Amino acid sequence: MNWEPHTITTFETVDPHPVATLSALFDDGTPPVGPGDALPPLWHWLALARWPVSSTLGVDGHPARGSFLPPVELPRRMFAGGEAAFHAPLTVGSTVRREARVESVTEKSGRSGKLVVVVVSTKLYDEDDRLAIDERQDIIYRDAGAVSPSASPAEEAAGLAPSGAPLTRAGEWSWDLATDPALLMRFGAATSNAHRIHYDWPYATRVEGYPGLVVHGPLMTLALAEVLRLEKHEARVSRMRHRNRKPLFCGQGARLRRVEGAAPDAFTLGLFGPEGSAAGPIPSTTLTIEFEPRQEEGTGHA
Repeated sequence: MNWEPHTITTFETVDPHPVATLSALFDDGTPPVGPGDALPPLWHWLALARWPVSSTLGVDGHPARGSFLPPVELPRRMFAGGEAAFHAPLTVGSTVRREARVESVTEKSGRSGKLVVVVVSTKLYDEDDRLAIDERQDIIYRDAGAVSPSASPAEEAAGLAPSGAPLTRAGEWSWDLATDPALLMRFGAATSNAHRIHYDWPYATRVEGYPGLVVHGPLMTLALAEVLRLEKHEARVSRMRHRNRKPLFCGQGARLRRVEGAAPDAFTLGLFGPEGSAAGPIPSTTLTIEFEPRQEEGTGHA
């Protein structure tokens, strides 16, 4: 197949319905976000989610490759991280112009074998044609893992009881994250993400070789970003860098906490999975946040 990167330009509405969905999903007591409000950082992942038509989907539930994304044959697709710069606020209900393009496709060899890194850039412009968000996302494709042995229904259900509100305080700048299949289903619906590893146990374990349902990388990143609102940290965010290092599986406990050693106008939050699991003691996901420098009292403009 002859494939060339190309820019797709669309005009879209910052949809209030998935925004309300995320507020209901987190259920954490933070102020609701509605029409006319500024989107919290990274919430455009839901507010501007797009549903592809059914005939374009591939076997994994994502749109078939070879149109916007390159025709990579490796089966596992992973949201590896990225970076977003916030130049101007986007308001719920407004119209934005989106320009999306594949910037690079790079083949590499890692410890787990061959992989392909696809870098996608997206620019979002507000109704005054100002650049509001300039974003890069890194997508990794790799071979499937070893197929897990079939589990009994009781084993499949173990640890997947309803988790209730997913975020609970564990201490200062420390929150516990709990997940269950309903949470993953609701988040996938809100982000138009039909990747079967998040809801189809037989596919996740017997085709892609995971030990269970996989928690969405964007969900882990958004949970870290939500800590800012939970801690009432009101400084304006200028940039976020996020990286997903290891998977977290549905029903595994995880802790979100601030990582020490950050600069005055930036710090890093980490999502740490359970000890001894695939998530290990190293953070599964990190989110480094940069803020606009604070003006000293008396130096602002009238």
